[in-house]
Amino acid sequence: MISVNDFRTGLTIEVDGGIWRVMDFQHVKPGKGAAFVRSKLRNLRTGAVQEKTFRAGEKVAKAQIENRRMQYLYANGDQHVFMDNESYEQIELPASTIEHELKFLKENMEVHIMMFQTETLGVELPNTVELKVVETEPGIKGDTASGGSKPAILETGLSVQVPFFINEGDVLIINTTDSSYVSRA
Repeated sequence: MISVNDFRTGLTIEVDGGIWRVMDFQHVKPGKGAAFVRSKLRNLRTGAVQEKTFRAGEKVAKAQIENRRMQYLYANGDQHVFMDNESYEQIELPASTIEHELKFLKENMEVHIMMFQTETLGVELPNTVELKVVETEPGIKGDTASGGSKPAILETGLSVQVPFFINEGDVLIINTTDSSYVSRA
């Protein structure tokens, strides 16, 4: 058990039969009444985000999440196959559970698979990934780095806004949390 006063971003807890990750929290001490903790939680099974308020000092169960390093192998219809780098054990995850992550996954890419006991919860991506531009409008002479942006389609099918000087074939660094362009690789 852990006190809600000890919340920190990234902590995983068990509340109301669900496995939740603390995305944000705030300790509130009103002038009148008892103190409380307002939190923003993400359900690791469904991906739903919920705001929940706890009384100060309330205890919740800490969920023991194991992160296993695995390699993304391939898509097999609606299933996506990952292999454990140590035991060579393969697991399949349905596309519906990793919908957001699929925009960034390339074959042979290493990721962390979140496991709770024997249940697979999902894929944890690195903060940034390198993806190749497969389609974009050509740059025009005179376009500058700070002049604006244009859409580009990357090798995984993800569409992002990029500066005018980016061309087809360029490898870009993309932020996985908000799908934004960071820089050229």
